[in-house]
Amino acid sequence: MSRYRSSRYSRYDRYSFFPPRKSKGERIADADKKIKALAKKGVKLSPVTLEGSKIAKTFWGKAWCDNIESYRDYAYRLERGRSYVRSNSIIDLVIGAGTINAQVMGSALYKVAVTVKPVPAAHWKTIRKVCAGKIGSLIELLRGHISEEVMAVMTAHKTGLFPSPSEIAFTCSCPDSATMCKHVAAAMYGIGHRLDTHPELLFLLRGVDTADLIASATTAPFTDGQPAGGETLAAEELADVFGVELDDTPAAAAPAVKRPRGRPRKAQAPAQAAPPAKRPRGRPRKAQAPAQAAPPAKRPRGRPKKG
Repeated sequence: MSRYRSSRYSRYDRYSFFPPRKSKGERIADADKKIKALAKKGVKLSPVTLEGSKIAKTFWGKAWCDNIESYRDYAYRLERGRSYVRSNSIIDLVIGAGTINAQVMGSALYKVAVTVKPVPAAHWKTIRKVCAGKIGSLIELLRGHISEEVMAVMTAHKTGLFPSPSEIAFTCSCPDSATMCKHVAAAMYGIGHRLDTHPELLFLLRGVDTADLIASATTAPFTDGQPAGGETLAAEELADVFGVELDDTPAAAAPAVKRPRGRPRKAQAPAQAAPPAKRPRGRPRKAQAPAQAAPPAKRPRGRPKKG
């Protein structure tokens, strides 16, 4: 036997139990097929679906992605995670208090669980102190309309609102033994995309209350019926933030009363009341005694005559 191994063997044979890498189109098709199959069984899913190549577009979504990309611990796996997100491979993502649960479609369907520690009390106290009186309303906060000073304290490494690697733990059901597999990386990017539409979930995830950061959300100054800052919030945005639907259909105006043609009629004078009856003069007459009834007919004596 030749000292050289057959061409059908290679030094990568120890990884042969991993299926070959799929293309983006194949991953999209697999995810869509799985979503439809689970929907037929009545399973409710919350998939991450991108429109275009950008994963996040708003302040909170971008800040989340920038945060995870700033740590070298994650750098070697994030690229594969981005490709999975752009393939719509996350068929379900649920963010709760300190937890993220996701289902990511790869060569099979894998379950990802991420836990995030709450913001330390000392850090939250610092954030509250900096933000005191500088955030006018909940809407401004969730829109990301905040000053550079507030933005800096929010996004500060290790002391801000976004978690550091030491505050994050994750698991995946895939066979990859890496600390962060591509499915976990995809879920981490999926969080950033979800914060685009639901930024309030970041505060829920970190165990803090947005009310602590708002100077006076309910008594913000208004001028001429408009919110401070000259911006009005569309009904769709209010529905996204507060989970309610507002009816923005204008009420139909009442039809105008038609004016009668011709000259207006003169109003009739009200009828005069009849004069009171005059009281007769002199003493009132005595009431006549009622007529006495006729006495009953007497019965004749003796026997009645025969006919």
